[in-house]
Amino acid sequence: MESNEARHLGVAEAMLRHLKFKPLLIFDRVLQRRSILHAAQELHLTQPAVTKAIKELEDQLGVQLFERSNRGVVPTAYGLLLGARVKSVIAEVRYLADELNAFRSVESGHVIVGTLIAGSARLLPLTIARLKAQAPDVLITVREGSPDRLYPALATGELDVVVGRLPEREHPITQAFPVEHRALLNESFRVVVRQGHELSGKTPITLADTLSWPWILPVPESPTRGVAESLFAEAGLALPRNRVESLSLLTNFGLMLHCDACGLLPRGALELFAASGLLVALDIQGIGRFGDVGYSIRAGKPLTPAARRFIEILREVALPPG
Repeated sequence: MESNEARHLGVAEAMLRHLKFKPLLIFDRVLQRRSILHAAQELHLTQPAVTKAIKELEDQLGVQLFERSNRGVVPTAYGLLLGARVKSVIAEVRYLADELNAFRSVESGHVIVGTLIAGSARLLPLTIARLKAQAPDVLITVREGSPDRLYPALATGELDVVVGRLPEREHPITQAFPVEHRALLNESFRVVVRQGHELSGKTPITLADTLSWPWILPVPESPTRGVAESLFAEAGLALPRNRVESLSLLTNFGLMLHCDACGLLPRGALELFAASGLLVALDIQGIGRFGDVGYSIRAGKPLTPAARRFIEILREVALPPG
């Protein structure tokens, strides 16, 4: 016998199919910005037009989607439920637009890529550069973030692909979303500092020697945090007390330059900075394995032509030279 939850979900999906697309786009922007004013500005609409679109949706659905306050709007439980469904609808329309564009021109399309630190320094820039050289009219949008933000966005279709270090099979985020992970290469960690750092000329050196300086570690929810913690545990050390937790490559780079911080980088990311004479790897033995680097896509969902082409080039770039 069909459960009440399944029956309600079926009714909600049927209603969603009959809603007009433009009000859904307006609703999604208000949900993202938590503000009628900011949504109106980004959509180049008037505030009354945005308010009217939300009111029409609420009347059609028979529920209140937002609660108004002096600070903006807050989604109700109904608003959050609709928001999850709307993201998938918008993604499917975008996929359809790319499919139609592919019939008109094989050189167009739009790829939205999420990137983690392991992909943002070398693998992703080389892929984008090669793709743009072959098909200049393909639009590439890159969004940087942590796994707990990128993988939910990938699952709903807001992203086409995520490039970076892949989570281990036992990591909770691997089981939480219908996502497929494809490994391209294996990376190792390096402990890095700025060129000219007091430790940069020392050899040999141990991990304990770095504890007199600030450290930059991955945020706790990042899959790479466990690898970093194991690194210190295997050396018989507690995590540095003087530390910053960050996944921002640009922020981490700035900290290493301005406060002599020590950080962890995958070898591929280090090569970019080392070639410019900005960062160097310390001569520390036994630094742990970083993990598999590759890409993630939605399970059981077709890719757009532009996304397929992006991944083809990504795989080519990841191949070893020669």
